[in-house]
Amino acid sequence: MESLKITLLQPDIIWENPSANFEKYFHMLEPVVSTDLIILPEMFSTGFSMNAEKLSETMEGSSVQWMKKLAKDKNASVVGSLIIRDGDQIFNRAVWVFPDEKITYYNKRHLFTIGEENNHYSAGTQKVIVDFKGWQFCILVCYDLRFPVWSRNTENYDVVIYVANWPASRANVWKSLLVARALENQSYCVGVNRVGTDGLGIHYQGDSMLVSPKGWAESLEKTESVRTFDISYSKLHDFRKHFPVLDDKDSFQLSV
Repeated sequence: MESLKITLLQPDIIWENPSANFEKYFHMLEPVVSTDLIILPEMFSTGFSMNAEKLSETMEGSSVQWMKKLAKDKNASVVGSLIIRDGDQIFNRAVWVFPDEKITYYNKRHLFTIGEENNHYSAGTQKVIVDFKGWQFCILVCYDLRFPVWSRNTENYDVVIYVANWPASRANVWKSLLVARALENQSYCVGVNRVGTDGLGIHYQGDSMLVSPKGWAESLEKTESVRTFDISYSKLHDFRKHFPVLDDKDSFQLSV
């Protein structure tokens, strides 16, 4: 519980080709032999596609099955977002698979209307806090990063995770907001992005990073890469104890 190893996977996602991506990620992650949590980008199996009807899977589909196998093989939790059909709705769903293959998930709340995501996906309505090895994780997706009220640490979480396909043209916004979320929520903040150019011609430069509760950031290179970080539970909670700014936070009710 004291320390946790978190592995960030920053790939050049092969457009709308899950099986090819799974093979790529297998090779990228092969050197990782000891970690607690593996974090994949938004829509890691397809790229940020609006071809939702064709690409959607159920929770019993090949993508979740691949995540289960990875979690079992690495003895680690695995999280990333997928195009998931649930009944008559399709969600951009962040799926968390535990090492024992149990699953929890979060449906992206803020859909990127500029990219017409709202025309193809349904919005989620609930925040999700995951308890893993005594740590509390808040899992969010890409555009959620721009909305501090939704991200607000009202649940006393320890780590907030944003899985994303965040374009290079707005890289400075990405990096600035990740630091802001860590500072205002007195938590570790992890952002996992992709690199390369997608099927729509949009370019991504990565900048996946881990930000400490004090705002110190460590980033991946702007190329395909994998990196594992160590985070400390005692350092986080000692900082909160000696500088308890969360005790003075505003109270509010959020309607969805």
